[in-house]
Amino acid sequence: MSGIKNNEDQFKALAHNPSEEPFVMLNLLKFKKDGGREAYFQYIKESGRFVEGVGAKVLYFGIPKELLQGAEDWDLLMLVQYPSRKAFLKMANNPDYIKVHDEYRKDALERAVLYATDPAKFKAILS
Repeated sequence: MSGIKNNEDQFKALAHNPSEEPFVMLNLLKFKKDGGREAYFQYIKESGRFVEGVGAKVLYFGIPKELLQGAEDWDLLMLVQYPSRKAFLKMANNPDYIKVHDEYRKDALERAVLYATDPAKFKAILS
């Protein structure tokens, strides 16, 4: 599957992160040309119960338009808030979710970026 590569070290870091605070997962998605969009929206439909089941919620769906900096183009941007990293891992390791993931998401995407983010106070960034 070209363009999709899990970063195992970062998965381990996420699993060992002691934070029990909510976090937001940034998703940048590029669909495969033949049926990717349709497969991804079927994945969203099928995976919704797993997302909700761990207390997560989609905060934002966006269609990227004007690319002002950078070189990569994306078909969809999504922000999903999870109540904790443990909740995300519970979902990601659920055998029923994995079946849905493997059946729809893998076939849908040419490439993807998933970035777990923590909230930051503007003042803290400046320090």
